[in-house]
Amino acid sequence: MYFQLRQVILWPKRGGPPRVVHFEPGVVNVISGASKTGKSSVIPIIDYCLGSDKCAIPVGVIRETCSWFGVLIDTLEGQKLLARSEPGDQRSTSEMLLLEAPEVIVPQSIDVKNSNVRFVKAMLNRLAGLSNLDFEPGTEDSFKHRPSFRDLMAFMFQPQNIVANPDVMFFKADTTEHREKLKTIFPYLLGAISSELLQARHELDRITRALRRKESELRARKSSGAAWQREGFAWLRLAIEYGLLPAQTVVPDDWPSTVDLLRAALQTDVQTAAPTLASMDVIMSRLADLRTAESKLVIDLNQSRQRLHELRRLDESSDAYVDGLRIQRDRLGLSSWIRALSEAQPAVVLEPTEAGRAKLDQLCDALEGIELRLRSHPGVTESLGKETLRQREAVDGVLGELAGVRQEIRALEGQSAQARRATTRGEEVSRFLGRLEEALRLYDAADISSTLNEEISALRDEASRLTQIVSEHEIDRKMENALSTIQDISGRLIPQLDGEWPEAPVRLIVPELTVKVIRGTRDDYLWEIGSGANWLAYHVALTLALQGYFLRLPHHPVPGMLVYDQPSQVYFPARHAGKATADDLDPAWKNEDVAAVRKVFTLLNEIIQRTNGRLQIIVLDHADEEVWGELSNVHLVEEWRGKGLVPNEWQD
Repeated sequence: MYFQLRQVILWPKRGGPPRVVHFEPGVVNVISGASKTGKSSVIPIIDYCLGSDKCAIPVGVIRETCSWFGVLIDTLEGQKLLARSEPGDQRSTSEMLLLEAPEVIVPQSIDVKNSNVRFVKAMLNRLAGLSNLDFEPGTEDSFKHRPSFRDLMAFMFQPQNIVANPDVMFFKADTTEHREKLKTIFPYLLGAISSELLQARHELDRITRALRRKESELRARKSSGAAWQREGFAWLRLAIEYGLLPAQTVVPDDWPSTVDLLRAALQTDVQTAAPTLASMDVIMSRLADLRTAESKLVIDLNQSRQRLHELRRLDESSDAYVDGLRIQRDRLGLSSWIRALSEAQPAVVLEPTEAGRAKLDQLCDALEGIELRLRSHPGVTESLGKETLRQREAVDGVLGELAGVRQEIRALEGQSAQARRATTRGEEVSRFLGRLEEALRLYDAADISSTLNEEISALRDEASRLTQIVSEHEIDRKMENALSTIQDISGRLIPQLDGEWPEAPVRLIVPELTVKVIRGTRDDYLWEIGSGANWLAYHVALTLALQGYFLRLPHHPVPGMLVYDQPSQVYFPARHAGKATADDLDPAWKNEDVAAVRKVFTLLNEIIQRTNGRLQIIVLDHADEEVWGELSNVHLVEEWRGKGLVPNEWQD
């Protein structure tokens, strides 16, 4: 996304012209200055004007002297001025001023607002081309909501407390809300999840819900279809009895032919329809068959019930039999003990006769027989259980058939009694035809099974196609490729910085939002590595590698802008006692410090050269031209020594 900062503007509370800090696009912009001059307030001001929920601009001089804060940015649509009022005692304010033009003229004062934070966020989302679909359809989890321009701030800002932090790699990732949302949007920003894939997820969710409804409807129609068909066969026999169909009409077995005959009966002229003995015999014959079937089913039902009763009694007897065996076994158990004792001391336990030993052997043999019967009993019990289950299933089946037969008997008996009343035959036939017509109309309206099957088949095909698009395996593959590319880019940048292991690859670990340094057989997280110089090197290398990866992708939503605050802080040496004055707020540099920090600026200068002006870098630091001088793509914005972001006259 082409998004470059042109101005940071402060409007005073007491009136007068605004304070404007100018920046150049496509270069490394440096604000060099002493401590306590407002350098670290630049990032919170930009963040606040871009719609932050909380005003993080430091309280004190800046908040007390400024009424509005603003930024002027360059976009593909021209320049846009975003200004937001100082919130006072509130956490933030939604009042904003939005001006748009090819070249915006900064107003000398702001008297009224013309926009709000919500509208500005929506405009920034549109400029970034972000999808308006949630990452998970119908989610209540705020971390899974749609990507927002606010989420992209993590890749733009490296404030003083982040730029060399071993525990936090990205802006605001030290809070749970931003941390979890950043994990969610990473696959989207790395191209593993596209807007088309998010749309496919939502479409798959809609189709899946529609498919469940259609399948439920089809099951309901199938469950009610059997009962309707049985009733339809009875209607067909009544139509033959009324003379609406020829007496020799054979009742078919298949349902479509039955429906065709019912439609034919509906077309018969009532005046010519007359019942005959043969037509009446159709119902009578069917009733006789049904009575025979009913009697047989009743006999089968009684037999099955009797078998169930006998099985239950047999099961009870089996339990009593086993209890008796256990009692006998317990009583005879003494014999085995006596035998063992007799073998050890025969003279003490038994009479010195063969008869006594034979009696003991007889008792032990009886005990073994009882043990054998007890071991075989579980198999008998299992067989009884299977037979009981089979008989229960048989009873359920017979009951279902018997209910269907009796239902048809009731229908035929009720109509056949009326069919013999010749005096009212015409009216009965007319009423029958009316009911038949209504029944067929309802059947036509409800019988959409074939259409429903076609719809279900089409939905399943579409769901299968969308499932392939939203494949998690494919997302993981794309993520792995993207992370490997970022690793390659950062691997070329690390040797140009003051890191301890310049040749060790660096791997971005998205679930932890940090990096691992791969050194031979060791993989060390950033927080496991010492030295602020290492932390700074990996922060700079990774943020530049991410921006380089984003710039490779067409129309990527992340703005091409990076802001580093105090990257040289890890190299500040201790002051020499007695050598500093009250007005001297800068650290004393050593040659090795200058060389290490110059490596950072040299790398930034080289990156700007490679990106052809599409990336803008802003550095807020103590370092002066001794460190970054004579670099072609480094531009001094202002030097804040003896002055600062807020003019001295505003503070009087």
